[in-house]
Amino acid sequence: MNKADINEAVPIIERLCQHLSSIIVDKADAGVAARTALGQVTAYASTLCWNNTIGASLNNCFDLVRRASCTWSQMDQVRVALTVEKAVTIGGIAVRDYSIQLALAQISRIAVAMTFVSRQDVDVLITALQPSFIAAEETAADTMDSMIYRGMIELHGALINFLVQSARPLPQMLNYRFAEVLPSLVISQRLYGDASRYDEIRNENKIVHPAFCPTDGAALAPLPPS
Repeated sequence: MNKADINEAVPIIERLCQHLSSIIVDKADAGVAARTALGQVTAYASTLCWNNTIGASLNNCFDLVRRASCTWSQMDQVRVALTVEKAVTIGGIAVRDYSIQLALAQISRIAVAMTFVSRQDVDVLITALQPSFIAAEETAADTMDSMIYRGMIELHGALINFLVQSARPLPQMLNYRFAEVLPSLVISQRLYGDASRYDEIRNENKIVHPAFCPTDGAALAPLPPS
C-alpha cells in the first residue's frame, strides 16, 4: 500500500479491532490469545499495511475471536459495522471488503457448529444470513475479482446446503391453544404423552410461573414414530 492507502486503512483496522475485542466471550487462554493478536495488529497496523501482510494478520484475529466463543450474531455485528465504513482509496476499500468476507467466513464456521432444536431455528438463520452473502457477492462482482466472487458463491451455497440438510430431521414448531390455564406438566403430557418435557414448554414460551401457563403457546411438534 502507498501512504494514502495506509492513512485510510489504519483507522478502519483500529475500529475493526475494537469491535472484535468487544465480542470476545472467553476469559481464559482463548480470550487472551485473541486480545493479544488484536493488540499487535492495532499497534503495527501501518507496518503490516506497508508490507502487504495485513490480510493474514486480520484472518488470524478473526479466527481467534471465533475460538473465544463469540456467537454468529456478535460476529455479524462486526460485519455490519464494517459495511458503514467509508473508503475511497484502493487500500481502504480492500481492507474493508476483505474484513467483511472474513466475518462471513467465521459466521459460517460458527453456524455449522451450532445445535438446532427446530426447523424454524434453521430458517431464521438462513433468512438472516442471505442478504449479507448477497451483498458481499455483489461487491466482489463489482470489483471484478473473479476468485473472491467464486469463493463467496461457493461458501454461500455450501452453508445454505448444510443448513437445509440439518433442518430435514428436525421437528417443526407448532402453535397450540387450550381452553383454560394449565400447568406446564399438564401441557407437556397432553402434547407429547410425556410430562417430563415441561421445561421445553416453559423455556420456549418464556413462562413466568409453570403452574399458570397462558392458554396460547408454541412447542416442538412430536416426532413421528421411527
